[in-house]
Amino acid sequence: MKAMRRRAMRRSDSRLRSPLIPGLVLGLATALLAGSPAAADGQTLADYDYDQLTFRGVALGGGYLWSDRIEDTEHYTVRLDLGYLGPGVRIAPAISYWSSEVAGPEIEALAAQLGQRTGTTIDPARLGPIEWSDLSLSVDGQFVWSTPLGILTYIGTGLGLHALNGQGPAVDDTFVEDLLDDITVGVNGIVGVELETSDRLRVFLEGRYTAMNSLRFGAIRGGVQLMFSRGNVQVGAVAAPPVEAP
Repeated sequence: MKAMRRRAMRRSDSRLRSPLIPGLVLGLATALLAGSPAAADGQTLADYDYDQLTFRGVALGGGYLWSDRIEDTEHYTVRLDLGYLGPGVRIAPAISYWSSEVAGPEIEALAAQLGQRTGTTIDPARLGPIEWSDLSLSVDGQFVWSTPLGILTYIGTGLGLHALNGQGPAVDDTFVEDLLDDITVGVNGIVGVELETSDRLRVFLEGRYTAMNSLRFGAIRGGVQLMFSRGNVQVGAVAAPPVEAP
């Protein structure tokens, strides 16, 4: 079973390196453009091309997430800044990780399900603790605009590939572990702010919501980003003229 999961993860990894990525990037941009100020200013899809993307910086961040299926926990991320696909639309892939214990009510539900399968009464206390972790690779499209205070704000959406892993002394190599183990796609919603503290350093704070078939959670994360290149694509503006992309 473990070998099959490893093979599935390798197949998923090979798909991530395929030409699907440019299509995904353009698809995210199309969704963002539908309601963006840039679209209202006469921008068309001809202004958006993944050939314009370039590596600009790397961010380290962390935060807190919560869900009704797991205990509230910390999470960590490494995010890349690939610059602007076109006016105002920034592409940001990231790798994130969290680990937490399955919540008490969820363990009780698993015990009830196990009891139905075996025809016996299962004490939930005998199942726990169960640890659930998630390693994900996501690609977010963010529409970025400036404010009169010089702070960048952004909203966006994205897709992520999640490798969920469940483990515990009482559930390892059982169907309960199989229920918790999964490789699945999730959808992200993002809103955030970003402050340039120097030419090479930024700080950011964002809220996120992630939905998968097996799990949904909200999260707050913040961090710092080291910039290597500033680029020359204009971001949008709210009550202020457009400025060069920082």
